[in-house]
Amino acid sequence: MHARVVRFTDVAPDRIAEIAARVKESGPPPGVDPSTGMELFFDEAQGTAIFVGYFETEQKMRDASAVFEQMDSSETPGTRASADLCEIKAQVTA
Repeated sequence: MHARVVRFTDVAPDRIAEIAARVKESGPPPGVDPSTGMELFFDEAQGTAIFVGYFETEQKMRDASAVFEQMDSSETPGTRASADLCEIKAQVTA
């Protein structure tokens, strides 16, 4: 399994609320196969957010990454500080 992990800065609570509502209502952006899910974390005190998208294959992750990279900054939680394309080597769930 693979994950695209993106860190954002300059994130406002109202912006996170807008994005969370849009994702719940419409799902991921057109052209993105969410494969196995996504998570959005928000640290209000620091004004940062982390997006983690999970993908069955590296190719699905890279395809989604290309779509995300083309997104207008007005569609993101804040300023993109970093983006990592990762292979998950260990995962523990309850």
